[in-house]
Amino acid sequence: MTTTPTIACLERDSIDAPFRAPATAHRWVEYPHSAPDEVVARLQGADIAIVNKLRLGAAQIAALPALRMVAVSATGADNVDLAACSAQGIVVSNVRGYAVDTVPEHAMTLILALRRRLLDYVADVRAGRWERSENFCFFDHPIADLAGSTLGVVGYGDLGRGVARLCEAFGMRVLRAEQRGAAQVREGYTAFEQVLAEADVLSLNCPLNASTRGLIGAAELARMKPSAILVNTSRGGLVDEAALAAALRVGRIAGAATDVLSSEPPREGNALLVPDIPNLIVTPHVAWASAQAMQRLADQVIDNIDAFLAGAPRNRLA
Repeated sequence: MTTTPTIACLERDSIDAPFRAPATAHRWVEYPHSAPDEVVARLQGADIAIVNKLRLGAAQIAALPALRMVAVSATGADNVDLAACSAQGIVVSNVRGYAVDTVPEHAMTLILALRRRLLDYVADVRAGRWERSENFCFFDHPIADLAGSTLGVVGYGDLGRGVARLCEAFGMRVLRAEQRGAAQVREGYTAFEQVLAEADVLSLNCPLNASTRGLIGAAELARMKPSAILVNTSRGGLVDEAALAAALRVGRIAGAATDVLSSEPPREGNALLVPDIPNLIVTPHVAWASAQAMQRLADQVIDNIDAFLAGAPRNRLA
């Protein structure tokens, strides 16, 4: 590594919080955003790269001989080829635990909005429906309480536990889903297929990897109750989006909310962005983005860089 390491932040505008200066003398270069074909050029000569969602594949990593660390400003690192980094001796560190409050709170907001048909009633009032009502209120959209219903949690890490804790406070029964296809069901968990069949609310809180990609498709949606809702605050690739759109259109399930899509931003469109899909809420990957969480994330990125430069890397993925 050079005497004064160069730190290149490729997606500065993806974090709406200040980064403090690393403790070690350094050269800091930042770009508001970077296109995929700009990654290699902008990282030439850099010792440390800060990335969020930009792809760092094997070919790009091989073209960056000076690179010694990738500081991922997120928990999920499916955009970084970890094997290629390991082979080249590059340390990869992610941020952890920064969103343990904000993501569950967002998931809870989506659950409540769907079960109480919040957006439908707001739209009706704005359209003058209440003013024309013959009664003091109207019941066009059936409302369901959370109390006494069942939450199925797929992925029981910090975020899944956070969603479960909030739902338990609303009087919900919680089922922890075992991994799909597991030979044995761990104590305290329930078989994946049984969770699909019993859940009134299915919350996805697991990482995206080879075993979870396409986890919820047409077959899984067919196992769910017609009255059930699906909430995804993890990764868009967990869900077959076309199958979900079709299921909502025919009432196979009662509703869905997602904070994530398979490609972000969805410049080429997406099956879930068609306006005629009933009882669907899509938010633009902001579940993690409370002011408090973003500052914790920014601080932890620098903590990871400081630890690496001190010779004691932390939060290592590679």
